Amino acid sequence: MAAARENTAPDITPTTRWRLIGPGLVVAATGVGAGDLVATAVAGERFGYTLVWAAVLGCLIKISLAEATGRWHLATGRTMFDGWQSLGRWAVWYFAVYCVIWGFVYGATAMSSSGLPLAALFPDGPSLRTWGILTGLLGLVCVWFNRYAVVEKLMMVFVGVMFVVVVGIAIRVAPDLGALGAGLWPTLPDGSVLYTLSLMGGVGGTITLAAYGYWVTAKGWTGPRWIPMMRLDNRVAYATTGLFVVAMLIIGAELLHSADVALAKGDRGLLDVGDVLEDRFGGATAKLFLVGFFAASFSSVIGVWHGVSLLFTDFVGRLRPDVSARAASDREGDREKSWPFRAYLLWLTFPPMALLWLDQPIGLIITYGVLGAFFMPFLALTLLWMLNTDRVAREWRNGVLSNVMLGGAGVLFVVLCVQQVRDLPW
Repeated sequence: MAAARENTAPDITPTTRWRLIGPGLVVAATGVGAGDLVATAVAGERFGYTLVWAAVLGCLIKISLAEATGRWHLATGRTMFDGWQSLGRWAVWYFAVYCVIWGFVYGATAMSSSGLPLAALFPDGPSLRTWGILTGLLGLVCVWFNRYAVVEKLMMVFVGVMFVVVVGIAIRVAPDLGALGAGLWPTLPDGSVLYTLSLMGGVGGTITLAAYGYWVTAKGWTGPRWIPMMRLDNRVAYATTGLFVVAMLIIGAELLHSADVALAKGDRGLLDVGDVLEDRFGGATAKLFLVGFFAASFSSVIGVWHGVSLLFTDFVGRLRPDVSARAASDREGDREKSWPFRAYLLWLTFPPMALLWLDQPIGLIITYGVLGAFFMPFLALTLLWMLNTDRVAREWRNGVLSNVMLGGAGVLFVVLCVQQVRDLPW
């Protein structure tokens, strides 16, 4: 019966397919956090509208990566980790070591980022550290007691808030449409090469891109018949992300570039944007921006807590067949209630809280940046490898465009990784 369902084309009409969109928005919202907002705002602050094309190209790169991940899951019926396992033990242990270290560092970074706008919105309330801990606990509760369907609905709400707030403010600052259009033509201002590469590589997620296939499966999409729907879902999600990122660049160009305002480093730079908005438009607009800041940060908490926990559960299941047998089906929600899933949730939440007690966690920021740089070449190049072999039916292997995008992404991320390592304070 299950095989019959998988071989039957889904009954999707032009109307109903728009209502099915969801996993793409989850992965896009998870990937666009406060760090992406700062990077894009700084691009606008330093170079005006000149790097609009780089932000757009960054979204196209992430479309290619997410599409390849989803296509692997649907065309083969195998998970992303199963594919890595087929490449050899080196890929298994690369992911294992990365996942454990990254989770510890990212947990603290995400909680701190989510606490920042709350501390600014409620200056007489708890400390930043307390807000960070509360957001981590809230993310834990949201994922622990719910399944993918509820997580998707929560993420839709955050996407709506992010989009309305940031795009609304971008419209209010009255963008220069001529300069915006001219920014779509590839141009490299003096001193912008590495910064442009960072902007292209940083829009829209790192390890969470690998979780896209798991969310597609959790949605109930199985088999090649769902690939067209997955592609629509992915493109709509990253088109939304593209508009969001361009809106943030407009805010940087109009508010910061023209006023010659330099943002603080890290997520605190968004607080500077809030201050500029308050000076120009009043306190209400500044508070609205902080709400959007929180939506962008906390959506990443929920997305990572759920998606990367699914990846870790699959890792444990492949090494422990007894666990795999008990947690074999995302559609039944078994993985979301399994002990590896919940163990990784706890790992993301509680051990990283210790890092929140550091007064100036500069090492944390540097480590997180380097860790992110090490994963993206691995993802792009392993997808390029797997999707050009007989692991995938010929009709679903990479075409020329996919190979060019994945190969280009791999080279881009290798360059960024080398640069991150060179910039370390040895």
